[in-house]
Amino acid sequence: MKLGIIGGGAWGTTLGQTLIDNGHEVLIYDFNIHAVNKINQHLHPFFDTVLPESEKATSNLKDVIDFANYYILSVPTKAVRSVLKEMNALINKKSTFINVSKGIEPETLKRVSEIVEEEISKEHLNGFVVLTGPSHAEEVIIRQLTLLVSSSKDLGLAQEVQKIFSNDQYLRVYTSTDLIGCEFGGAVKNAIAVISGACTGMGLGENARAAVITRGIIEIVRVVEMMGGKRDTAFGLTGIGDLIVTASSENSRNFKAGKKIGQGMPIDQIYAEQKQTIEGIRTIEALHQLSKVYHIDLPMINVAYEIIQNKLTVEEALPKLLSRDLKSEDF
Repeated sequence: MKLGIIGGGAWGTTLGQTLIDNGHEVLIYDFNIHAVNKINQHLHPFFDTVLPESEKATSNLKDVIDFANYYILSVPTKAVRSVLKEMNALINKKSTFINVSKGIEPETLKRVSEIVEEEISKEHLNGFVVLTGPSHAEEVIIRQLTLLVSSSKDLGLAQEVQKIFSNDQYLRVYTSTDLIGCEFGGAVKNAIAVISGACTGMGLGENARAAVITRGIIEIVRVVEMMGGKRDTAFGLTGIGDLIVTASSENSRNFKAGKKIGQGMPIDQIYAEQKQTIEGIRTIEALHQLSKVYHIDLPMINVAYEIIQNKLTVEEALPKLLSRDLKSEDF
């Protein structure tokens, strides 16, 4: 099968190798000429890894559109809408979109599946799948064991993507029809990972990190359920599983960004120093708006929002959370 990958970053390029391992053909699109050239030299643009010779890239979006009708979206959520507009102007056939990014559009509070439905003409849209779960590209690129979830409103399509990506060496994919739960679970965990990193940066210890992760699960559940997803999904790979891998690892961009926040580094400097996307900070902004619109109690996320908006210092955040009314542990 031929698949086009939109975005030659850490994850998109890594998934290209997996697809080639599984016997598929891939072509990667990226506007960054440096990344395109590295891939065409069979070198990963972010990791010290040699890529398969058949993994190719281009800076011409039309080349990828013409190459395949399965498109893997591996671009930051802030770029998804504009990229989809460009793609829609070039597509002339039924196409399937597989999103592997995790985030919410702050301006509209839309999930990527909703953005795809808005920007891709109905006559061109065959279906949408999100491929998500606990997955550091740093480990998948060296073929370490990873479990993911393929989720779509169309079970048949989820199963098709499951077979495309699964292999018996290092990658196993499960299916789900709870698209809402999987998309929100993946997004909210990024926000919690930033908060967990901030606690580490402040030197609060492992007890605090365990508390953040556990109470973070509750905030994931609240968002998933309020938005129409299933609670069980939040306790699976795309919720608690993804949170565990992201909220305590130096491989996590969101955790590392939070750590710098906890150490007092300004947001602008963090963005300037990080070449890869930090979805969690942007997701905190989106979830803060979501909590106001839908009246969802998200105390950690809302305090984090005040910090990144410079309305609250890191030192003031902890007393604000600890001084909340005492209550029973409630899921």
